[in-house]
Amino acid sequence: MSKTPPTLFAWLGGQPALDLLIARFYDRVAADTLLAPLFAGMSADHRQAVADFIGEVFGGPRRYTDGGARGHATMVAKHLGKHLSEPQRRRWVGLLLDTADEAGVPDDPEFRSALVGYLEWGSRLAVINSQLDESPVAPGAPMPTWGWGETGGPYEG
Repeated sequence: MSKTPPTLFAWLGGQPALDLLIARFYDRVAADTLLAPLFAGMSADHRQAVADFIGEVFGGPRRYTDGGARGHATMVAKHLGKHLSEPQRRRWVGLLLDTADEAGVPDDPEFRSALVGYLEWGSRLAVINSQLDESPVAPGAPMPTWGWGETGGPYEG
């Protein structure tokens, strides 16, 4: 009898843990001199949208995709033309990992490896896409998925 491992979303603590992590993270972003200007005009639902997106990528419910006319292409489009820099990307990742420590996110090596892998992958794509004026991801493209040491879902672009 084989056991199915829990999703990263479940291991993290589900939606309440993810919502707490993202809320605390964006509180820190708002106070950060390098990142605050990038997020100064973010919409009221930005924090929840990011939490829902990450939750879905980590195997949680389809709250991002089913929360309106959104999908992977929608998230990519949010970064177009922003011209994000490598120092901004590194600060974003670092702040999120620091916040994860403070928020009590599981710190076992397997989970943290998956988390860091996703943050590196996603933030580097955000920087690449931020240099573009048009999304390389087709509307309706599947959401990326992330698991224990593997990724899934095609990335176009």
